Amino acid sequence: MATATDNQAFVDSLLNDIILPGVDDLLDSRYFRDLRAGKLTVRRMQGFSIQHYIHNMGILKAFALGAAQHAPSDRAFMAYAQGMGEELTHPALCMRFGISLGLTEADFTNAQPVFGPLTHTAVCIHDMYLATEVQMRANGLSNETMVQRYSTEFDEYLSKAPYDMDAKQRAFFIVHKGADIEHTARAAKAITEQATSDEDRAKVVAICTHMAKLKLGKFDSIYDEYA
Repeated sequence: MATATDNQAFVDSLLNDIILPGVDDLLDSRYFRDLRAGKLTVRRMQGFSIQHYIHNMGILKAFALGAAQHAPSDRAFMAYAQGMGEELTHPALCMRFGISLGLTEADFTNAQPVFGPLTHTAVCIHDMYLATEVQMRANGLSNETMVQRYSTEFDEYLSKAPYDMDAKQRAFFIVHKGADIEHTARAAKAITEQATSDEDRAKVVAICTHMAKLKLGKFDSIYDEYA
């Protein structure tokens, strides 16, 4: 039987062997190399705003449906309801970023998802409905770790020339670089408590591995589609 120490070592290995290398790959992508070099175009930043807005709205609706469907279980209902509460303001923050770049609300209303972001969102929602609770927590651990790290990158470089964006424009990233530290800690704790079997651990590893690739694919797709 796995001990608490074993479980913590497992979560540490997820972070060190899968998630953080995935973060490194993401931040070495064309999108973030351009960001750091001061060459990221307004069009590609607009693309992130639109596509992540679509993602945020999809996740919010999935949380709402999940809470309703899992109402008989207090524990599951609260997990979905808490997730929805944490994400509730994020679409508006993402839209604010895009509007500061010249988009209108109509651009968000009429937008269609492009392949990479659509695939990432679809897998996230799949994990929310068809996965076990520990798999859902693994999804959160992987995604939130990446969002926290790339939000820190955005916030740092968008505050500098040639972007020179103020705090209001960068609000989405300022919120996420802080809040997602707490979210990842909570997900890690849940995995430590719940991933007690070899089968559970194999599922968690698969989720984290997929998410690392999907997040990179999301930004590569935005980079290409909004050239």
